[in-house]
Amino acid sequence: MSQRSTFGLAEGLLLATAMVWGTSYAVVKDAVLLYPVLGYLALRFCLTALLLAPTLRGEGRRAWGVGIPTGLLLLAIFLCETFGVALTSASNAAFLISLCVALTPFAEWWLLGQRPEARALGAAALAVVGAGLLTRGVNLSFNLGDGLILLAAVLRAVNVCVVRRRLQRASAPVPSLALTAVQTGVVGVACLLLFALGPGLAPLPVQVGFWLSTAYLVLFCTLGAFLAQNYALGRTSATRVALLMGVEPLFGALFAAFWLDEHLGLWGWLGGLLIVVASLWGTLPRRALGEARAVSG
Repeated sequence: MSQRSTFGLAEGLLLATAMVWGTSYAVVKDAVLLYPVLGYLALRFCLTALLLAPTLRGEGRRAWGVGIPTGLLLLAIFLCETFGVALTSASNAAFLISLCVALTPFAEWWLLGQRPEARALGAAALAVVGAGLLTRGVNLSFNLGDGLILLAAVLRAVNVCVVRRRLQRASAPVPSLALTAVQTGVVGVACLLLFALGPGLAPLPVQVGFWLSTAYLVLFCTLGAFLAQNYALGRTSATRVALLMGVEPLFGALFAAFWLDEHLGLWGWLGGLLIVVASLWGTLPRRALGEARAVSG
């Protein structure tokens, strides 16, 4: 499968995914105040899997071979992320998870044998610097929550490469909806078992806000986001996916400024600008970059 060099539907979907994932930290942080982390993950992912269950018929059966192992990786990622967000600040979480951008080119080199271009490495480094400025330097005491988020960043980098490798090696195309169904089902069922065997099942909250947040996370941050990511990984490189997803902290900061009345300040806006520049630098084809430089000149 040839790697695309243009900015098309897959890349646009990834930007939309980064936008909704950027809003998810504050939403999840509020939700887990009302319901235990494991129970909330079970609810979120089981609902998503149930919505997508009809896609597992026919050609959708091909998704099981790819979906089960990558679903287990997603389980580890979301356990680390959700417990981490509960134990650290939203700004720390947004910065640390952005390190996935810098780690993905090396994971792609290790797992897929694709040596990263200097441009991709430079763009990844610039994105991390931008995330640091965006979160105002981040006051890392490096507690357990910070460590879990950092581990989630490492696992994210590995996951996008593993999904791409398995999609490339599949004997026939794997439908993106069916793959998302299997992955979310693995995460949801595993969390439900851990919840039942650990603290035990608890009554669901009755607050309207909790269910509105759950609906948003299920429809946009889980179903839509993973569908977009799986679609893109079948059509572009893991490094391009990571660079486009690297704008997630920017959308998170903008959401915090709009929804939570947090003030970005000059450094925050500069960091956001660097993230945008890094994503464009690392993902636009050289021809487009050359034309942009010619116009600006």
